[in-house]
Amino acid sequence: MALRSFLFAPGNHARRVEKALTLPAGAVILDLEDAVAISEKPATREHVVAAYGQPRHGKLYVRVNAYSTEWCYADIVAVARAGLDGIILPKVESAEQLRAVDWLLSALERERGLPAGGIDLVPIIETAIGMSVVGAIAASGSRTKRLAFGAGDYTLDLGMIWSREEAELLPARSAVVMASRAAGIEPPIDTVWADLRDAEGFARSAQQAAALGFQGKMCIHPDQIAVANAAFSPTEAQLAWARRVVAAFDDAEARGLASIQVDGQFIDYPIVQRARQVAARGEA
Repeated sequence: MALRSFLFAPGNHARRVEKALTLPAGAVILDLEDAVAISEKPATREHVVAAYGQPRHGKLYVRVNAYSTEWCYADIVAVARAGLDGIILPKVESAEQLRAVDWLLSALERERGLPAGGIDLVPIIETAIGMSVVGAIAASGSRTKRLAFGAGDYTLDLGMIWSREEAELLPARSAVVMASRAAGIEPPIDTVWADLRDAEGFARSAQQAAALGFQGKMCIHPDQIAVANAAFSPTEAQLAWARRVVAAFDDAEARGLASIQVDGQFIDYPIVQRARQVAARGEA
């Protein structure tokens, strides 16, 4: 099932963590990276693990610190325990980094009696180096099922202005979607939207990402969850169209026809396959 919304919550803020876990996001990301001050990073690990036993609506992920930092190894060792669905690894810049973390997680799963390969690993592509090798990262052969794109650090790294229209993000977004498809993994997760005052901008950003082939979006405020869930779900009109197309084509194919018209639109195998995908997303 597609994960349409990933909500961040700072790992050192117990009340926000407790609330986030009850909200209708596909997954909650307890953060050990940007939302936690350097002085609090080691102590926050135990607070994050303590939250695993709390009631929750969706999946639970932890964003650890980047592979190149002094905190990454200890973060992973601390949080890779029963109750964790996955790890978000920021600023990934090579397939080797993913494979190294995969190896560590496999060792921890064996040592702690956890299901082999049960902890998901989501790399965020958010630097020029990472984007330049995004195909190799997607095809790393690790436990990674999907990538994520992070525009904040990406635009900072490249000296870009992150505009409201986000036209400057189109090449990067397209590259992440293309790499995911070529590697045979799930569609990726799109970047956060930083301006909490601009709900309209967030909605448009989510719609653009969905149109480009992303499966969901990272969120930094509870109000963004419903908007993201809607943007990455087919509308009632789209579902009705898909069902009409599938029914009409199945009937035509039974009579030996492989090209028909529905509502004035030409329908053949690629288009009916798209309709089946839309219908399946609606069922999910």
